[in-house]
Amino acid sequence: MRKAIALILCGLGLLLVPLRVVAQQDAEQLAVQYFNSGDYEQAAELYGSLLKRTSNKYHYQMLYRTYFALEKYRDAERLAERRIAQNTKDLYLYVDLGRAQLARGDKKKAERSYDKAISLLKNDLRPVPDLAMAFEQAGRPDLALKTYLTARANTKSKTLYFSEIAGTYARMGEYDNMTQEYFNFLDNSPGSLNSVQVALQRVLQESTSPQLAEGLKRALVARVQAEPNNRVYLEMMIWFSLQQRDFRFALTQAQAIDARFPDLGGEQVFRVANIAYTNDDYDVAADAYRSLIQKGKESNYYFKSRVGLLEVEYQRVNNGYAISQPDLVRLEKLYDDAFEELGKNEQTVPLMRHYADLMAYHANRPQPAADMLYDILDLPRLQANVRDEVKLELADLLLFAGEVWEASLLYMQVEKANKNDILGAQAKFRNAKLSYYNHDFGWAKSQLDVLRASTSKLIANDAMELSLQISDNMEDDSTYGMLELFADADLLLYRNLLDSAWVAFDDIAHRTLSHPLLDDVLMKKATIRIKQERYADADSLLSQLLEFYPDDLLADDAAMQLAELNEHKLNNIERAIYFYEKLILDYSSSLYVDQARKRYNALKTR
Repeated sequence: MRKAIALILCGLGLLLVPLRVVAQQDAEQLAVQYFNSGDYEQAAELYGSLLKRTSNKYHYQMLYRTYFALEKYRDAERLAERRIAQNTKDLYLYVDLGRAQLARGDKKKAERSYDKAISLLKNDLRPVPDLAMAFEQAGRPDLALKTYLTARANTKSKTLYFSEIAGTYARMGEYDNMTQEYFNFLDNSPGSLNSVQVALQRVLQESTSPQLAEGLKRALVARVQAEPNNRVYLEMMIWFSLQQRDFRFALTQAQAIDARFPDLGGEQVFRVANIAYTNDDYDVAADAYRSLIQKGKESNYYFKSRVGLLEVEYQRVNNGYAISQPDLVRLEKLYDDAFEELGKNEQTVPLMRHYADLMAYHANRPQPAADMLYDILDLPRLQANVRDEVKLELADLLLFAGEVWEASLLYMQVEKANKNDILGAQAKFRNAKLSYYNHDFGWAKSQLDVLRASTSKLIANDAMELSLQISDNMEDDSTYGMLELFADADLLLYRNLLDSAWVAFDDIAHRTLSHPLLDDVLMKKATIRIKQERYADADSLLSQLLEFYPDDLLADDAAMQLAELNEHKLNNIERAIYFYEKLILDYSSSLYVDQARKRYNALKTR
């Protein structure tokens, strides 16, 4: 009988367990509601009750916060004291105690509580992160730093918590100490160079203080001068110079490494050359490539530097404007010399592609350009993606030469082979534009509308502009007469028949005083004048577009072209700055904003 009664009571107890759990959850939710609504008295009562039943850390923290909200600092102090007695290893509780003591005006007692927490640190590192974080949250990064340094001293480790210590120095603005902390770590762990660079890059990006970069540079220069044969710091100096976009100084340091460590064979110089080239610093890139070429053909980087130098020379003049005849002759000679020395092979494909572009679109000699592209396609080990890129370039060239059907076939081949990537989207866009040239506007628009969802912003933007151009004129001109004239003129422009294209666009402008195509006509006429090196005329046309059609899709294009035209060709820096700023402020969603901001900052700091 007694056994049966015991079993019944046990069963009833088990049934009550979930009820208690539900009651606790309800109390927690109610406490949160009270706290969030500012009813701190009710919240304190509930959290106090919950803490007595569970001794839960969360309930303790919320009760502590509630006492602070009620300005009951003595209650918060007593709560922290009781918690310390129950959890002697949780040293962060002394920070809670000190904060309560400070809040009620006893600064000396608070400092003693903080010191007590740090003094209790021994070889056990488990309390360190929570204690340091508590000091940070209390607005005492100096004591967080002391926590890490005490743990380091206790364990006799020179690099323990180096990242946390360096980060704390950075937040305190003690950049010299931060730098020395990183240097200390590198001295003891030179293999961690990449980790240090990543950490410093984050600090440089997050800091708005110019003192950080200046201090880091001073420290690096001093360390390199003191240890001129220490590769780690030479590489750090190169890395820092690249972060600051000081490519000339980076090259100087790379050449210093090259001189001291000839076994590297110019590796750092080649790296700086490539980065400078990518960032459009062609002077530094060219100097770097030349210094490697001067080492002779036995150098590991001779071949790549020959290619790189010619790439620089090509990009230096191929900036969207007409290439002068002397530059054209000089470049063609450089390419001929390069092919004679290096051959036509997989490694020189970039040179072959640029040579074709130069011959077709600048020298107006499409046949040698096509021959060069066919030579590339005949290479046996050509990568599939490169082959398709070259096919696109060949299709463009065939269209340029008037071979419309052959161009369309190649576009379709590339699209079919690359259905789900950007290359396929490019082929689809170009084929759609070919249909537009052929007056097949309905088909062209259907393809362009698909491309408006492209993952490539540039393709999607171009597709949207052409699609809207077609749809605007399909609505306003049921016969498509003006649109057909415009497409014909556009094709003449693409084929570089500039005089004929100008006459055609001018004819459209004179046919009507108001038409959706007139802003596009202004843009195309400006493009013609740029190709003809009549830059002042182009400036006038683009200014008209921006003045009369400030809300048009082409407005940001016009602003960017005006800025670049005045910077690079008209040498009117103030006007260039004005248009860069206008683009940033008035067309903040434009794809050109980042580029405009970069050029604006560069020109303003001259």
